[in-house]
Amino acid sequence: MARTDRVSVFLVQQGVWDLPLESMPLASGFLKATALDDARLHGRCDIRIVNFNGGATLMKMAQEVFANDPPDVIAFSVLGWNYRDFGALAETFKQLNPDGWVIFGGTHVANQGARTFRMHPDVDVVVNGEGEMVFKDLLNAYLDGASPRNLPLITGISYQDSGGEVITTPPRNRIDDLDVIPSPFLTGAIDLTDDDGRFKYDVALMETNRGCPYKCSFCYWGGATGQRIRAFSRERLRAELELFAKHKVHTIVLCDANFGILPIDAEFIDDMIEVRDQYGYPRALETSWAKNKSKLFFDIVRRMKEAGMRSSFTLALQTLNEDALKTMNRHNMKVNEWEDLAQWLDQEGLDCYAELIWGAPGETVESFMEGYDRLSRHVSRIAVYPLHLLPNTSYAEKKDEYGIVTVRGDRDDFEYVLSHDTMTLEDNRLVKRFLFWARVMAENAVLRHTWVGLRELADIKQSEVMRDLDTWIGATDDPAADPLRAAVLRASTDDRAYGDAVEYLLGDPSAKRLLERWWTESVRPSLATEHAEVLDAIFRYDILTQPAYHSAEAAEPAERLPVVKLHGTEYFVRKDVEFEYDVPSIIEKVRLGSRDLPEPGRWKSDLYYRVGAEDFIGSTNHEEIVYFMGMTPAEVRAGSAAR
Repeated sequence: MARTDRVSVFLVQQGVWDLPLESMPLASGFLKATALDDARLHGRCDIRIVNFNGGATLMKMAQEVFANDPPDVIAFSVLGWNYRDFGALAETFKQLNPDGWVIFGGTHVANQGARTFRMHPDVDVVVNGEGEMVFKDLLNAYLDGASPRNLPLITGISYQDSGGEVITTPPRNRIDDLDVIPSPFLTGAIDLTDDDGRFKYDVALMETNRGCPYKCSFCYWGGATGQRIRAFSRERLRAELELFAKHKVHTIVLCDANFGILPIDAEFIDDMIEVRDQYGYPRALETSWAKNKSKLFFDIVRRMKEAGMRSSFTLALQTLNEDALKTMNRHNMKVNEWEDLAQWLDQEGLDCYAELIWGAPGETVESFMEGYDRLSRHVSRIAVYPLHLLPNTSYAEKKDEYGIVTVRGDRDDFEYVLSHDTMTLEDNRLVKRFLFWARVMAENAVLRHTWVGLRELADIKQSEVMRDLDTWIGATDDPAADPLRAAVLRASTDDRAYGDAVEYLLGDPSAKRLLERWWTESVRPSLATEHAEVLDAIFRYDILTQPAYHSAEAAEPAERLPVVKLHGTEYFVRKDVEFEYDVPSIIEKVRLGSRDLPEPGRWKSDLYYRVGAEDFIGSTNHEEIVYFMGMTPAEVRAGSAAR
């Protein structure tokens, strides 16, 4: 029998990072906007997005979700980090509303109906692909009085029939015309501002397209791997950019697999620059750049540089080892012809970082470290991620073939790789200890230019510096090293240790003094006399240009820097900083491979630090942290002139 009352629907989402600001609930926004575009649902359904950050406990989420009457339908956007907690919330929901529907969607449960129902029997429906049209059909079925045990006409789902058998309906075709999905921003499906009228999220998330032509063994990407790329219209994306600009959004983050692969991507950049020139925002773009860098990519990069539009240009290499590339199904990708590109980006002075995966079948300790050192000759910010086995990926399906041994996380549902045919458990332990320092010090830009100076002027490998720091921290009697020693031990089982270490190093004066002592005691004695003073200056410049941020855990009071407003942006300013060298000019020369450096001479400058670093540092959001580094007046002027 059809239902006649109004229907309450909750869309529950949780980000991965524990940030002061919310992460934008884009997936839920798409679902809500699409559902309310249906006239029947718009008139009958009250749809609420309930959004949590990564630090929300299960108890906190339960208290907020169930503070009042439970909804009729509750749908969860499920990823590996929230799979268990959302299963527990489903159980609580059924206690409060036994006849209500529980819907699970997201990459971690797609095509995993049997396992999901076995572990979380209170879940009624699992969505196996793009969710927007499926969710709309499910809500209409609910209004029609259907049973969640009998939904054979809705494609793209799994459910259990009355006898407990798992039924999976035929796959649904992917959405060809993406503009049939209403914009969650332009329709107001996602609230953009807080009670004070300020933009409430850390960054603005957008999709310009869906689909990925590649089929890498470690990736699922929402089921869109090996798929034709489909794009949203230019007019729609331009309208969204203008809306974000009016809310003074600094950074746009695109949820695309390969931005810079389509001609329309250049149009998007043109529109973004025009909007920025008109409104002053947005000022930066972060995305997963196209794996293969064509002429189009170079044209986009040049256009962004000319316009002063910032980005971190990614080299998503994942490995440099041929055997591992084959198991990754990436051995024929031109992405592996990367050195000329990395050198060009570095010499152009553009923010660039690379991605590697540790623990791929075929990789060994020796091959990984060789690849890391080869890569760090060109790029110092290298994001290294330990391999996890994700559902629906080739690695997960070929687990036995590669001899992969895994363990499930104690707070999440990811499969962490312990060993395989070319990596022992001890190999894994040793490299992960190295990765702690690589991620904290280089990826998160605790030091930035020092790596370049050491490699170009002292021929010291970046990995050697990391190992030296690890050894020194382990041996020093300085109590300021205790938080780092503790973080190293925790990092193998708790990813939050990385954020804690970055927060300590960037926000506690005692940590800065600790780094200066390490430099003086362990690094400087190995430097040739002719370059030691120059490298001292570069290291000091790195420390002084760290974000103006003070950790709440620091015992010392925060340094009080005055705040000024330049070109519509607030900055802390440190006045009259003096060096014996013109460090920015030296850094530029060193990046170009020159050892013809200027003689010592007094250099004096103010340094400006964008306000707001505390919203990102604890999350190890390295793409955003770099936007808060200290800048010279010339760098501030260059950015504002481009705007």
